[in-house]
Amino acid sequence: MTQSQPADRLAKIQNKRDKRPNIVLIMADDLGWSDLGCYGSEIRTPNLDKLTGQGVRFTQMYNSARCCPSRAALLTGLNPQQAGIGHMINDLGVPAYQGYLNDNCVTIAEVLKSSGYRTLMAGKWHVGGEQGNLPEAWHPDMPGYPSPMGRGFDRFYGILSGGGSYYNPNMLMDDTTRISIETTDYHFTDAIASKATQFVDDAIHRDEPFFLYMAFTAPHWPLHAWPEDIEQYRGKYMKGWDETRLNRHESQRGLGIVDPDWKISPRDAGVAAWDETPDQEWRDLQMAVYSAQVEQVDRGIGQLMKKIEESGEADNTVVVFLADNGGCAEFLAEDSPAPDPSRYNYPTIDGRVVRTGNSPSIDPGPPDTFASVDIAWANVNNTPFRLFKHYTHEGGISTPFIISWPDGVADKGSVFNNPAHLIDINATLLDIAGAAYPGTFNGNDIKPAEGESFSSVLKGENWERERPIGWEHEGNRAVRMGDWKLVSEIGDPSDPDSKAVWELYNIRDDRTELNDLIDGERKRADAMIRFYNEWAKRCEVEDWENPGFKLRPNLKTITRHNHGGGPVIAARLGPRRELPKPQ
Repeated sequence: MTQSQPADRLAKIQNKRDKRPNIVLIMADDLGWSDLGCYGSEIRTPNLDKLTGQGVRFTQMYNSARCCPSRAALLTGLNPQQAGIGHMINDLGVPAYQGYLNDNCVTIAEVLKSSGYRTLMAGKWHVGGEQGNLPEAWHPDMPGYPSPMGRGFDRFYGILSGGGSYYNPNMLMDDTTRISIETTDYHFTDAIASKATQFVDDAIHRDEPFFLYMAFTAPHWPLHAWPEDIEQYRGKYMKGWDETRLNRHESQRGLGIVDPDWKISPRDAGVAAWDETPDQEWRDLQMAVYSAQVEQVDRGIGQLMKKIEESGEADNTVVVFLADNGGCAEFLAEDSPAPDPSRYNYPTIDGRVVRTGNSPSIDPGPPDTFASVDIAWANVNNTPFRLFKHYTHEGGISTPFIISWPDGVADKGSVFNNPAHLIDINATLLDIAGAAYPGTFNGNDIKPAEGESFSSVLKGENWERERPIGWEHEGNRAVRMGDWKLVSEIGDPSDPDSKAVWELYNIRDDRTELNDLIDGERKRADAMIRFYNEWAKRCEVEDWENPGFKLRPNLKTITRHNHGGGPVIAARLGPRRELPKPQ
């Protein structure tokens, strides 16, 4: 607060102090656990780092391993299958995997709107069915294709479907109107931040408490960033992925967010040592673009926070930041089936043909490229953990997590080490807002909430989850029970004799999951397996090794990245749009 503020503004601010807090919920896409400065990264994230000084940083916050399931769980406080999105937005023929939010869940926006909040969203929706192919009669609350404004949001700017070009986003909407980009100075990350800031400014002038869901697509592929941002990181990664991982791990030790006794996981077996890697300058560029994308997200958050601070609302605003899954190892080849290159070979806004693929002949960053960060750098993103997005090992489900609230956090700058899940974020925010989770909504019975509020952590108190945490995604499974974690990676889909094998780790002593203790802890493992089976039955989880459902004819099981891990459903990112052809 500055002395230059007029007296009426000061009086207004004073009056607001007794009101319910504003809530800003920010989600990044495909961001690894170690990609923020406050989690050990060399990437510049000053605005997020600043938030840690006004709040609490969690070291064991978990997501649901993939974009759509995590978004469903975050928005509803249910396990993803219970909300209807056990996989992605494809309808797999059974309710738990129908690909859109069902009528037996309620979103946090619906609850908060009913409680008097102005509800706002900017960014990626991706919980509303196959919205790349909307029916002609589509409307915001159409069964099978719900939109943000059909599920509780007053305003929406963003994309209904998944990742795509940052310069020319697919399925871009302003409220319920589909819009097109006609300028070459557009970037979706910047637009999300600008629109979110505009929405918040409007809500402040309405004198209403607001809830903002700010869902960035960055740093999800494609690698698209402004040249001036990329240039700041060129050459920074010529030391290679091994040294970068070691440097991040050392920084994490200094920050006190990892146990010094935990060994860093080894480089993925499919990745060569840096000294044996050709095209090092191009590999350096890959990570430079990715880092630029992360910094761009941070800059957008800074833009929003400046507006909130100028309004006098900063002290009474809860800001939450997390990612939807671990770093992404998905590889985009020039002839890759996912994403289908044909969906991206239409011209750019200025008439250039998009070149798809991770190839040294294609420098990522500009609008006419479509590439990913790839497995070696994803290993860096997830330092010090194993595996990636899709998997339920720590590299797939661990997210950086910051909750900031100047008026509400007792021990500012603290680190909290007990495990929590993003369904608990939903419960916590409703608790903070004084909003009751309903038993019925719009005439539908609502499934009981699965999350547990950790609001006591903000008061400086200890908190432990009462119930274990369960996961399933694409047949990858896990249970977290106290210090112990039971986890299984789905077997090799190309090998008919391959079966998933349970592993057991003591996370307190071995969070990098390098010492499987299941042989010596069979009784404990059996108890955890029983819990998983009960949890899976209650959540209507399907067995992906012997599925009880049939995939749609246009879907097939494929390997999504060069790690060769589990089966996934082929991506469908929306129809190819008819755009002007290059001259």
